[in-house]
Order: sequence, then structure tokens, then C-alpha cells
Amino acid sequence: MSTQKLNIKFYQNIGKVFYAVAKSDNAVDTKEIEVLKKIVKEKWLAVDETFDVFGTDTAYQIEIVFDWLYSKNATSDDCYADFIEYYHNHSFFFTREVKKLIMETSSSIAGAFAGKNKSELMLLARLSLEFNQLAL
Repeated sequence: MSTQKLNIKFYQNIGKVFYAVAKSDNAVDTKEIEVLKKIVKEKWLAVDETFDVFGTDTAYQIEIVFDWLYSKNATSDDCYADFIEYYHNHSFFFTREVKKLIMETSSSIAGAFAGKNKSELMLLARLSLEFNQLAL
């Protein structure tokens, strides 16, 4: 499989975890979407230099998948489970810096609308534990 296809899947799965965080309280607020799009532009586009077949930075797959999941009203649990499965099968992609950026982005999304609630805090804690388990 080409690096390009691996990167597209990588960013698609990151989109899933960000959606899972936003949807963890059963609602996705427009402020959460705005924060996601801002962080993708400011931070995620700089992660690597790969592009899809249309010449678009593959990091935009984060937004594309997030928007698609939102339009399908996907569940937080399903998206989180998909991300964790991908994470375990492709842990070599998840450097310390990438995990840190995922946690920072997730935290920003969770705090975007009226602060972090219990559901969001619990999902952030689960994600942090997951990242720390493979690091041991």
C-alpha cells in the first residue's frame, strides 16, 4: 500500500476520534466544528507533506471524515472504537508528538462549547490511557 493511501487512512481515523470527542455528549456544536477546522489549518497541515489524488493536503481528510460522520449522525462509541482499532494496528504512525497533538486537539474540541462536560472528560481520559498503554 502506498504511503499516500496510508496517510489518507491515518487522517480519516484521526477525524473519527475528533468526532467521537465532539459527539460524546450526544451533540456536536458548531463551535466544536469551528475549533476543529481552525486547528487543522494551524497545526495538522504541518504534520507532513502528503497530498491526495486531487492535490489536496491529506490532513484535510480529518475535516472531510468529521463532516461525513456528522451528516450521518454517527455514534461516538462506534467512531472511538474504529479509531482505537486503527491505532492498535498502526501504532507506528503515532509518535509522541502526534499523540500530543491529538490530545491537544481533542481537548480544544471538548472545551469549545461551554467547557468540558463529564462525557467529554471521560473520553479524553480513556484516550489518554490508551495512548499511555502502548508507550509502556
